Amino acid sequence: MASSSSSFLVLWLCFLGLVSMTTMAAPPRRPINVPFQKNYVPTWAGDHIKYYNGGNEIQLYLDKYTGTGFQSKGSYLFGHFSMQIKMVPGDSAGTVTAFYLSSQNSEHDEIDYEFLGNRTGQPYILQTNVFSGGKGDREQRIYLWFDPTKDYHSYSVLWNLYQIVFFVDDIPIRVFKNSKDLGVRYPFNQPMKIYSSLWNADDWATRGGLEKTDWSKAPFVAAYRGFHIDGCEASTEAKFCATQGRRWWDQKEFQDLDGYQYRRLRWVRQKYTIYNYCTDRSRSSTMPPECRRDRDV
Repeated sequence: MASSSSSFLVLWLCFLGLVSMTTMAAPPRRPINVPFQKNYVPTWAGDHIKYYNGGNEIQLYLDKYTGTGFQSKGSYLFGHFSMQIKMVPGDSAGTVTAFYLSSQNSEHDEIDYEFLGNRTGQPYILQTNVFSGGKGDREQRIYLWFDPTKDYHSYSVLWNLYQIVFFVDDIPIRVFKNSKDLGVRYPFNQPMKIYSSLWNADDWATRGGLEKTDWSKAPFVAAYRGFHIDGCEASTEAKFCATQGRRWWDQKEFQDLDGYQYRRLRWVRQKYTIYNYCTDRSRSSTMPPECRRDRDV
């Protein structure tokens, strides 16, 4: 009897260990949709932004005269930032729809989504990048597993002291870990605003600039909704978040991805990645030190 009881105890402890392992990480909390004007203001060419449904949806317009853009009212040190976007349909070659976080100084930090348009029938390319202390050159490019022009899809950033995670519809497509111990600078003390814009970049955006914007197809239109911000708001001079350690995205389960999330990340890497700075030996003869930790190879 004692033997069976001890066996049961061992099995129970193993079960608890498995549970604790599987609950170490968690997906971000569900974004809360709010009107544009709650968190954002136009940055330039405000007449090229149209508002619908009380500001719950907007459209950005690009024509041969100008594009347009907007930015968050506040600056943030860490948090969860999400936007639902429907990309420019049809022939979008030469256009770029950008959603990014950026600080305001010479050695700036930046977290980028850039959606590169293409000729009709050719897939969009999503380019991501991370700047830390003014250093970028960390581009990764993927195809998406859906047509981003047909419906809204969610693009979000989880940023805390431990990692930056890029999500597409809750699927992690990229991780940038805090690798200061490896000599890699990490965004941690420069508040960032959130920006988005639609603009002409036909000198580089599509096939390296070979495909030019067809202005007979203008205006080009990208649609937005969601406008979720859940971050530690700070002045641009702040060096730390006053609530550090007390917000949901600071907690232990958000310091790493879990097994399921890493399997999804590997799926993106294997099936949809078309360029990765980590493996570009024409740019660097040795692999950047953060790449293995970020599971980029």
